[in-house]
Amino acid sequence: MKTFIRILSYANKLKSRLAFFFLYSILGVIFGTFNIVLVMPMLDVLFNQTENATIPPMPPFELTVDFVKGAFNHFFIQIVTIDGPLKALLFVCGLIVVCVILANLFRYLERVIATKLRVDLVRNIRLEIFSKVTRLHIGYFNNERKGDLISRFTNDVNEVESAVMNSLKVVLKEPITILFSFFLLFKISPQLTLFTLLVLPLTGGVLAEIIKRLKRKATQSQESLGRILNILDETFSGMRVIKAFNARNFVISKIEAESNFYRKTVKSMAYKNELASPVSEILGVMIIAGIIFFGGNMVLNESSTLKPSAFMTFLAVFALIIQPAKNFSNGITALQRGTASAVRIFALIDQVPAIQNKPNAKELKSFEHSISFKAVSFAYDTEKVLKNIALTIEKGKTVALVGPSGGGKSTLADLVPRFYDPTEGEVQIDGLSLKEYDLESVRHHIGVVTQESILFNDTIFNNIAFGMPHVSEADVIQAARIANAHEFITQTENGYQTLIGERGSKLSGGQRQRLSIARAVLKNPPILILDEATSALDSESEKLVQEALFNLMKNRTSIVIAHRLSTIQHADEIVVIQNGEISERGTHEQLNSQNGLYHKLVSIQNTD
Repeated sequence: MKTFIRILSYANKLKSRLAFFFLYSILGVIFGTFNIVLVMPMLDVLFNQTENATIPPMPPFELTVDFVKGAFNHFFIQIVTIDGPLKALLFVCGLIVVCVILANLFRYLERVIATKLRVDLVRNIRLEIFSKVTRLHIGYFNNERKGDLISRFTNDVNEVESAVMNSLKVVLKEPITILFSFFLLFKISPQLTLFTLLVLPLTGGVLAEIIKRLKRKATQSQESLGRILNILDETFSGMRVIKAFNARNFVISKIEAESNFYRKTVKSMAYKNELASPVSEILGVMIIAGIIFFGGNMVLNESSTLKPSAFMTFLAVFALIIQPAKNFSNGITALQRGTASAVRIFALIDQVPAIQNKPNAKELKSFEHSISFKAVSFAYDTEKVLKNIALTIEKGKTVALVGPSGGGKSTLADLVPRFYDPTEGEVQIDGLSLKEYDLESVRHHIGVVTQESILFNDTIFNNIAFGMPHVSEADVIQAARIANAHEFITQTENGYQTLIGERGSKLSGGQRQRLSIARAVLKNPPILILDEATSALDSESEKLVQEALFNLMKNRTSIVIAHRLSTIQHADEIVVIQNGEISERGTHEQLNSQNGLYHKLVSIQNTD
């Protein structure tokens, strides 16, 4: 129930809308039930039970059922006595029509409120998921399946919408119908109603066990659907590799195995879900049969006060309970599916970001002096990737990080924009730990160009101006010129308004990289991180991109990670990192004159 209440908390104007929902539900139930109650006086007229009846006095006004009953009897007997039975029947039929109109009006208003709650709730949950996920640190996305995250955003939210919000009517409204109906049953015959209450718990016990098993299967089905989406995402993204390695049968076997598990789980869940309705109906009919026998015995007993018309009305009112009770049981089973999805959603929403601001974090207004690594160590799990790194990068200097793959170069660079926090030691800007600064203000001063160009399925203009909403066209063009991208952009179909496809698929590798550089130029950050920005390019593209990088690095503090050592010979300092430690440091000339790892790497590349 806590999960259901938390789901509802995402709806706008919850209290006022729930108040109106309950009001319209109660009024709809009252006028809907009134139709059945009006059957009793109609039967009395038809069976001549009102002949020679004395007109009862009009009771004093008060908001009670007794007043309504007394006023109705006063006017009804008066019409029967003065105008005759036919006019009395017309009076009852008129009241039934009015009650039906009002009942349906309030039901419509109740559904309008439920719809408003549903659509607002789904929108707010999706925005909350997206907002929270984008705050999570980079490492979280390395550990989680992307397909599972997408499944929570799509399938789980859809399940919450269809199962939970559609259950709002039956879980919150139907109990009102049942309670009001039992109130009327007590008014008609307390003895018969007590008998009914003794046999009803049988239905509840059987359905509770079905619901318990259904919830477990619902969780398994949603998790399986997330794994299917992940396989699809990996397959579509890696189709070139799948075809090159003739791995089609392998990925088909993966999707087939997961689809079989999903089929088995959903089939089991459907069997249990479909079982709830017939079980409740069979038990309901058994209860009605018992009531007919017990109540019929009371009517046939001459000492009983239960009249035939009252007994028939009792059965009619009790029949009103069966469908709401059936809807309620179906709603509870649907609710279990929805809450299982909601639990997965809230597990994601409640994920605490590993990287977040301290209270009263300071704004980094400008970068003035240096970036320092003070005895920095880092481990993704238990084994350290970086070990006791001590390094200072002065403002305006270019520092290159080189060394074997897996040595920790990219990890060291990732600590500067706080994609990760050190396990030990601290990274400082201008003598103050990064943890003391506001996270966004730190990243505002940093530009990143990686080996893989991260582009979006949008126009060239919007990709260059990404995250900078108020830049002018002239500024974008100037950034593209500096990045050696303007010429090829003007040759595209629509220039800067050309759509580049998913991940820039319509562009070459060199073109994509130059757009990434143009984006960094436009941001104009004082600190620049280049992570193997030219390693995936051919010689011609590398020349253009390298020239663009030189333009970008002018008058900036740059951290350059490179495998091609020819591209970083101009660096103010070259830091050789091996097995997570700094093994050598100095200029190109200094390191190349030593018989160390750097000299060995240069010799190998020169030989190549």
